[in-house]
Amino acid sequence: MLAFILRRLAQAAAVMLTVALLAFMLFRYVGDPVTIMLGQDATEQDRVELRQSLGLDQPAPVQFYRFVGKAVQGDFGLSLRQGQPVSTLLAERLPATVELSVAAALLALVVGVPLGVYTALRRRGWVAQAVLALSLLGVSLPTFLIGILLILVFSVQLGWLPSYGRGDTVRVGGWSTGLLTASGWQHLILPAITLSLFQLTLVLRLVRAEMLEVLRTDYIKFAHARGLTRRAIHFGHALKNTLVPVITITGLQLGGIIAFAIVTETVFQWPGMGLLFIQAVQFADVPVMAAYLCLIALVFVVINLIVDLLYFAVDPRLRGSLGRGGAH
Repeated sequence: MLAFILRRLAQAAAVMLTVALLAFMLFRYVGDPVTIMLGQDATEQDRVELRQSLGLDQPAPVQFYRFVGKAVQGDFGLSLRQGQPVSTLLAERLPATVELSVAAALLALVVGVPLGVYTALRRRGWVAQAVLALSLLGVSLPTFLIGILLILVFSVQLGWLPSYGRGDTVRVGGWSTGLLTASGWQHLILPAITLSLFQLTLVLRLVRAEMLEVLRTDYIKFAHARGLTRRAIHFGHALKNTLVPVITITGLQLGGIIAFAIVTETVFQWPGMGLLFIQAVQFADVPVMAAYLCLIALVFVVINLIVDLLYFAVDPRLRGSLGRGGAH
């Protein structure tokens, strides 16, 4: 177990170093931060002094070492557009992105798993066929189009829900949340549905396929022969084994939800990190772009590590194989 964790941590460190190198290359090859910060009318002396203060006169390996050292401490410098520390900007936007992503992931699981089980157990029913046909929309339609359609129907025509923003928020310690206000919940509904639709469809189809596969196995036939009830067989045996690959896919999809919330946040003007990144791209705000890239990579690495550990915990075959490997 310890060797398994150490191996995963080493792989995670290698991934983060690679991402840090890509982020560092943004600083060196995407625009000139000195020109962006001082403008075209600055004197050469001002440029030289600022370049020295930023460490840009040092060799590239030294600059990369300093970049990694500061990044580990959460220091990505100042935003070229807003003049504030990048870590402060990300900390202000992080709660909005996390709440939207978690809400979308929970919605995908709460709706996708039961629908996947239902369409597997009632696979010849017209309701199951209709659900599968509708699920194709979640795969086929792009996220921005889904968001625009939801705004058109529920905000413009029906006037039930707001179309942009996060609503009223409340600060709990250093965390700003909209989950404690009615306005916050109203503003969350449409973005969460938009962001969750693709993941919901993926979970639904994965659960259905795994459930159908498990129901054909020998131990399910033996459970029928022993006289167990259909409920005990379906939910006590089949569903438990179905959820093993679902854990892996769901964990990785949570990282994808956080990373690709950019489109949803842009459509609904949701004040999260994705919208901040889009604004940074428009203004070539390299420190914000680099910090966002490193943060999203860290999210993927941490979630992947957690998923590996959960998979190790729920799958006895993996524990057995690692045990035999350790014996040799």
